[in-house]
Amino acid sequence: MSVRVRFAPSPTGFLHVGGLRTALFNYLFARQNAGKFVLRIEDTDRSRIVEGAVDNLLGVFDWLGLSFDEGPRVGGDFGPYVQSERLTTYRHHVERLLASGQAYRCFCTPEELEAMRSKQTKQGVTPMYDRRCRDLDAETSRRRAEKGEPHVIRLAVPQAETITFDDLVRGQVSFQAEAIDDQVLLKSDGFPTYHLANVIDDHLMQISHVIRGEEWLSSTPKHVLLYQFFGWETPVFAHLPLLLNPDRTKLSKRTADVAVEAYRDDGILPEALLNFVALLGWHPKTEQELFSVEQLIGEFDMSRVGKAGAVFDVTKLRWLNSEYLKRESDDELYANASRFFPKDFVQQYGEPKLKFTLQTLRAGATTYAEAAQRIVDIFKPTSEPGADALEHLANENARRLLRHLHDALAEIPASAWDDYDAIGEVFKETCKGSGKTVGLKGKELWQTVRAGLTGTLHGPELSKLIAIWGRDRVLSELKARC
Repeated sequence: MSVRVRFAPSPTGFLHVGGLRTALFNYLFARQNAGKFVLRIEDTDRSRIVEGAVDNLLGVFDWLGLSFDEGPRVGGDFGPYVQSERLTTYRHHVERLLASGQAYRCFCTPEELEAMRSKQTKQGVTPMYDRRCRDLDAETSRRRAEKGEPHVIRLAVPQAETITFDDLVRGQVSFQAEAIDDQVLLKSDGFPTYHLANVIDDHLMQISHVIRGEEWLSSTPKHVLLYQFFGWETPVFAHLPLLLNPDRTKLSKRTADVAVEAYRDDGILPEALLNFVALLGWHPKTEQELFSVEQLIGEFDMSRVGKAGAVFDVTKLRWLNSEYLKRESDDELYANASRFFPKDFVQQYGEPKLKFTLQTLRAGATTYAEAAQRIVDIFKPTSEPGADALEHLANENARRLLRHLHDALAEIPASAWDDYDAIGEVFKETCKGSGKTVGLKGKELWQTVRAGLTGTLHGPELSKLIAIWGRDRVLSELKARC
């Protein structure tokens, strides 16, 4: 069987990480099996469409480096790949179901349906359509529709049956038909629901495997019935485990905190994000955690996708990202991190100094944005000394040291401060000389100097810091605490 899989998002906003996980697993499965990866836009819910969402989606996939073999931008033999352009096809197939009695017209008003649901809820019954229009004779139904009476088309779910299908993740799954609602297939505006459109499109586009999130598992028996009613072969299903917050609650689809765009904008690398998402529900054979996309294609195996929910741990994502950042040269990291600098920041301090600053502060940075913020923060005004720093500055020896160090550094020509490595070595020797003069050495010496310069006892290497700050600021900080 030729492998053809699809990713079928709705253009309702940002790309959720759960959607990315679905797309990635489909992509890996297709590439591993020399198959086709199809993009289909499911825009039948017209009330939730967000303008520009499709272009944004395509831009995100360009950034991720995941390419579609068929879809709205690349074309293909099974288009159009946007559902709103396929309405005639859906209508034709609905007529088939109506003619065979496997679907029926429902003329219930929204008010009637709401009253029905309210009554069922009060009775402690799961709300579902009570099938009151299912017994309308075909002629009456047809005449009412021809007169223009608003209606929807519903699936006529057979009763007292067990609907069973095989799932690559969950094995054999069964549902009792009486618990399945007579799902709306075609809305009163002529647009199909997801359930009708995705079955018809998957069949006509020759989709071999439907790989999607667990939230669609309960809808699958309706889809299986449609395949049976149309006399079509059912594709292979695989329902991926839910994504969970660290507290094991379901990860929301409605917040920007889980938008792929948000992680891109925060400076997460695409390869790190893909690596992280691949491990949400899939377990490699070894303890390896860092995978390139090429390695994932070689290693991915649907049999190693688990049923249990996968915890979305941002701390793990940031750790993975830091591992990828380590692989970048100083110039590469600077080019990427500099996108996050405030306006005119480079003009203010100069690229050579900022590159030196990045080399000094890059260790342990987890995103480009964090690396950039570290650089910005090092140039901010020094805060008032904390209690631990004041303790080191509260004696005459400390003040004598800072005065001596200030005077010694002031004698160094301004031009010498532009050689960042050299000024750092001069600073070390000057500190040691000043320490001998006042009787301070070792840890006490360096903590006093740091307290005098920065107002804290912790921070980047002092010989690097004074090169970053430059002559004027270093002398100003020392003078303020002499």
